[in-house]
Formats: sequence, structure tokens, C-alpha cells
Amino acid sequence: MRDPRHFEGLADEYAAARPPYPPALWDAIRELGVLQPGRRAVDLGAGTGQATGPLLAAGLSVTAVEPGPRLAAQLRMRHPEATVLISRAEDVELPPESFDLAVVATAIHWMDLGILLPKLHRALAADGHLLVWRNIFGDTAAPVTPFREQVVRIVRDRQAPDDAGTDTEDAAATAASLTASGLFTVADISRFRWDIELDADQVRRLFATFSNWSAEEVDRAASAARDLGGRVVEHYSSWLIVLRPTDAATPSPRS
Repeated sequence: MRDPRHFEGLADEYAAARPPYPPALWDAIRELGVLQPGRRAVDLGAGTGQATGPLLAAGLSVTAVEPGPRLAAQLRMRHPEATVLISRAEDVELPPESFDLAVVATAIHWMDLGILLPKLHRALAADGHLLVWRNIFGDTAAPVTPFREQVVRIVRDRQAPDDAGTDTEDAAATAASLTASGLFTVADISRFRWDIELDADQVRRLFATFSNWSAEEVDRAASAARDLGGRVVEHYSSWLIVLRPTDAATPSPRS
């Protein structure tokens, strides 16, 4: 069962276990012209700062919002320049027109859009941007490797149906949910494909961060990597949705 609290229990190693977002994604963001020194950004569901760090490095002033106290502590330690708020994105207080950029990186599927989107519509400047992106751990368009065959077999053996590959991982479906309120419009959707080589220990650490993987399944994945020579290649993908606020009146968030 997916559970956002899963990540809090792995706070000490989450940053090292999760791969960074691909350079092509950051290149696309830079090409938008939104990574300008002095601009104000809010990173929602910031984790240990996988998006906060590059935003700070680009010279932005960053407010990072993370509900997990242990994850927030790691975030503060790694990026002391950021303003870190321990809060759910839906609960945080964001003053009107206080940000030029809002970022939600591999976290939007945990959030209540009925509450979040009106809040962000008020908090963004009229010429602001909302960027939503996600890593997909498994590129269905890539050649199937022997290790990926083992991963598919592990998922297939589950007693309960797997929810991976549902609309929360689909860029078009996510874009539709983000624009349904009329508060935001999609300016662009980009997709990126990338590879990563992992040893058996890295497989164990990474797959342990997947909220719908059990400890037994993680062990099986690590064992599969060892049986395949100790190092495996995983084909992953990412997508980026660029949204702009509309002129629509902002409704009151529902309770």
C-alpha cells in the first residue's frame, strides 16, 4: 500500500538512494527562463532537496515545504540557504503573489489538488509558473533487460493488485487533473528518457524507497541484481509539465 510516511522512515538515506533528476530535465527548465537569480521559488513536497538544491544553485530564493520532520532536518542540513517549512503543501501559508515559481517534483500524486491549486494560484505572481515533474522508475518504451524481467515478475507475484502505471504516472492524465479547475493552463509537456547503472546494494537502497514495495520484494530485486552479475542497467523516464496561472477567479479551498 502506498503511504507518504514511508519516506520519513528512510530520511537518513533517501537522498543517497534516489537518483537525481536527469540533466535534460534541468536543461528544459533553464530554457524556460525561470531560473533567474533573485526569483522566488517554493518547492512543495521537497523531501531532502532533490529539486531545492539545483534551484538554489541557480540563484533562486527557495522556500522548501516538507511534511516529514526527519526529511526536513536532512533538507536543512544539506541546504541551509533554503527556508524550510515543516508542513503539508495543502496546509502551508503562502502569501498572495509571493512566488515567481512553484515546483512539485515527484510528489503531486500525494496532494489534494482541490486545496492545493487555489492556494498556488493566489501565491504565484501573474507571470509565474507551476512546474510539475516526475521520475518514472521503469521506461515501458525501452528494451526489456533481464533485470527488468525479474522486476516485472516480482510485481506480478504480489497478492494485492499493483497500482504502478496508473494515471498518477501518466503525464497527460496528470495535466488534465491540474487544469480541470480552470486555474492553470498547460504551456508545455516534455518527456525525457535516461539510463542508470546500479549495483546490488544500490538496487536494494533505491527499491526500498518505493512506497509500494515490501522488504521481501526489495530483497528479491537485490538478489536478482547479484545473480545477473552484480551490476544492472535500468531504463527510466521523466516528464515535465509547465503550467501558467489563468485569470480565473480563485475559489475558496474546500475543507
